[in-house]
Amino acid sequence: MASKKEEQSLAFGGQALIEGVMMRSGSHMVLCVRQPDDGISTHSQEISSLVRRNRVLGLPFIRGIILLFETMYYGVKGIFHSANIAMEEEDEEFTWKEYLLVIVGVTVMSGFFMVVPFLLATYLGLTGFLLNVAESAVRLTLFVLYLYIVSRWDEFRRVLQYHGAEHKAINAHEAGASMDTETVAGFSRLNPRCGTSFLFIVVIISIILFSVLPRSTFAMRIAYRIVLIPVLGAISYEILKLSAKYSDSPIMKLVIVPGLAMQRLTTQEPEPDMIEVAVRALEEVKRLNELEASGEADSA
Repeated sequence: MASKKEEQSLAFGGQALIEGVMMRSGSHMVLCVRQPDDGISTHSQEISSLVRRNRVLGLPFIRGIILLFETMYYGVKGIFHSANIAMEEEDEEFTWKEYLLVIVGVTVMSGFFMVVPFLLATYLGLTGFLLNVAESAVRLTLFVLYLYIVSRWDEFRRVLQYHGAEHKAINAHEAGASMDTETVAGFSRLNPRCGTSFLFIVVIISIILFSVLPRSTFAMRIAYRIVLIPVLGAISYEILKLSAKYSDSPIMKLVIVPGLAMQRLTTQEPEPDMIEVAVRALEEVKRLNELEASGEADSA
């Protein structure tokens, strides 16, 4: 059974949107977006994860794969919604063709970051464990370079600021602090459970996993790096959960430190009005959770 500390630390998660923030719990998703007229649009939706509905899919390692795809689905949906609100366009459900386009785009990007580093490391004539270490180093270098370039782009920089606002709101909530804008602004924009930290865990696991796989043809080794992406995600998710449960452990601190350092690129200090949006989203998802809990208690 999860400890109270673990349950609290994993109660809410978030994501930066275009001029907004998404906050999610196990049963609700709230999207808050700053409108052109300076108001805040709030959209809430009840969600039901397959992990919660199916005992088998909720098993360790299996749940990581399911949650990876669910996170991608809700994330893309949130970005489309926020773009419509921010640009004052009609908020329509996007079609399967648009879903497919996003899936193809994500697959191509994932393939690029998994395959190109392998090709470059192989070109150096390395094999075995050294090949995996060099491959991961190249992958991290490309990723850092990519983040640095996009962070210079003004529009994307605002998304990174909302990312920082999301972290500050969650950190303040978990500390039990007042959720007024000024107080929340004083909290760190870094969070150990961010997707950036998750990516560093993926890199570490990939070094280990690819080192123990049997030797095979060049084509098969490339295929491994694409097909096993969900497996890497599943293992990394379990480690991320452990890092929350044992956050005081020196080993876990060592695991999450690189990710925290990288978040200095993936987050930026937010403006007060951005923090206001993040706080609104967090308070709304918290309110919905409390209503649900109250309803369950009344029916018991």
